[in-house]
Amino acid sequence: MLLSFSINSNAQVGFHFLNKNKHHQQINFKFINNLIVIPLQVNNKKLHFILDTGVNKTILFNISKNDSIGLNNVKKVQLQGLGNGDPVEALISKNNHFSIKKITSKTESIFVILKDYFDLSRKMGTTIHGIIGYNLLKDFIVKINYKKHTIDFYNPKTFNYGKCKKCEVFPIKFYRKKPFINIKVQLDTIGTKLLDVKMLIDSGGSDAVWLFENSKKEIKTPLRFFNDILGEGLSGVIYGNRSRMPKIKIGSFEIENPTVSFLDSLSSKNARRFKERNGSIGSGILKRFKVWIDYPNKKMTLKKNGSFSSGFNYNMSGLDIAYDGKQLIKEQVVENYEQINQAGGDKSINFITNYVYKFKPSFVIDNVVKNSPGEKAGLLKGDIILKINGKPFHEFTLNDIIYKFQLKDNKKIKLQISRGGEAMKFQFRLKKKI
Repeated sequence: MLLSFSINSNAQVGFHFLNKNKHHQQINFKFINNLIVIPLQVNNKKLHFILDTGVNKTILFNISKNDSIGLNNVKKVQLQGLGNGDPVEALISKNNHFSIKKITSKTESIFVILKDYFDLSRKMGTTIHGIIGYNLLKDFIVKINYKKHTIDFYNPKTFNYGKCKKCEVFPIKFYRKKPFINIKVQLDTIGTKLLDVKMLIDSGGSDAVWLFENSKKEIKTPLRFFNDILGEGLSGVIYGNRSRMPKIKIGSFEIENPTVSFLDSLSSKNARRFKERNGSIGSGILKRFKVWIDYPNKKMTLKKNGSFSSGFNYNMSGLDIAYDGKQLIKEQVVENYEQINQAGGDKSINFITNYVYKFKPSFVIDNVVKNSPGEKAGLLKGDIILKINGKPFHEFTLNDIIYKFQLKDNKKIKLQISRGGEAMKFQFRLKKKI
C-alpha cells in the first residue's frame, strides 16, 4: 500500500478549484438507498464515496487488488464509532491527492480500515469504497439538489444567495467538525406539545430521524414499535426500536408522521459524548428539500421540493436484500430490417433473433426478521432471488427491490427463489407494523 509521489511543499491546503478563476463546479451523483454516492479520484484512482455530513474523517474501507492505490506516510491508529463493540484498527495516511472534476486537494488525510465493517457494497448493489464529509464540504457553499441528483460547489467569497421567498435559513453549530441544528419534535400522539432537540445533520443516514432514548426525559420509545437492526457502525451492529411520531418541525416546515428510530444508550454511547445531542436527521428528511450547506458561514438553507409531502415507509417484508455478485444471463435480442422487392416494389420486414450473454447483478436474502411476512411465508437467509412478481431478478436494481418492499400495506409479493439449486415459489403480503 506504500507508493511515494512528490508533494509540493507550497501546495494549497484543503480542497479548492483547480482554476483560481473558477467559482463554481457541478457534479452528478447517484442516489442509492437514500444515500449520495459521488465519484472521487484518490491518487488518480477513480473510486466511489458516500457524501456524509455526519463524519469528520475521510474513511476508505473497501479496497480490492484491482483498486490498489498508493498511500503516503502510513501509521496505525484506532477508530471508535456507533455500535456497541470495541474500537477498530485502522491506518492513517497523509498528503494524498483527491479530485472531483475540477476540484482538487493534495493534502488530504485518509483513514484506511482493512476490513469492510459497513458491508455497504452488498447493501447498496454497487461498489462503495469509502465515506467523505467535512474535509470536502468545509471550504465551499454546497447546494444539493436531490430531485436532479446534482451537487453544486461554490466559492464562498464570491457566491450570492440571491432572493428566495420560500427558503429558510438555519444556524448550525459544530462539535468535532460535525454540524448540528435545532428542531422541534412531537412525540405525544395525544397532545400537541413540541420538544426542542439538537440533531446531527446526517446525509449519510438513510433513515428519516434517529432519537437517543433518554437523552431527554421525554424521549422514550412509544408503545407501538418493533426492534430492528438499524445499520452497521465502526464499532458493531446498531440496534434500535423503529416507530413513528406525529410531527417534526424545522423552522416553519412541518413534516407529518415521519418514521423514527430510538437508539439505546449502548449503541449510541460514543455519539452521546456531545451531551447536547438528542439524535440525527437523515436523508429521509433532507431529500424533501433543496439544501444549501454552508460550513464557512455556519448555516444551512432549505427549500422544500416536490417530495416534501410524500409518505414515510419501512421495509414491510421483513427481508433484508443484498447484492450477491453477478450472474451470466442469456438475453434475446430481436432485430428487424426492411427489404424491398425490386420487381414489384413490395416491402417486407424480416426479423432476426440473436442471443447475447451479459453479466447482471444478483440478489440474495441476507436476513429475515422474526415474525415478519417473509419469515411466515417460509423464506430463509441465503435464498437467491430469481423472480419478483413474475419479473426476472436482473430487471431490478437493489433500489427497485427496496422500493417495492416499502410500497403499500397489504400488497402481494410473489418471489421465486433458488435454495440449494432448487427453484421454489413463495408469496406473502406486506404488513405495516406501526
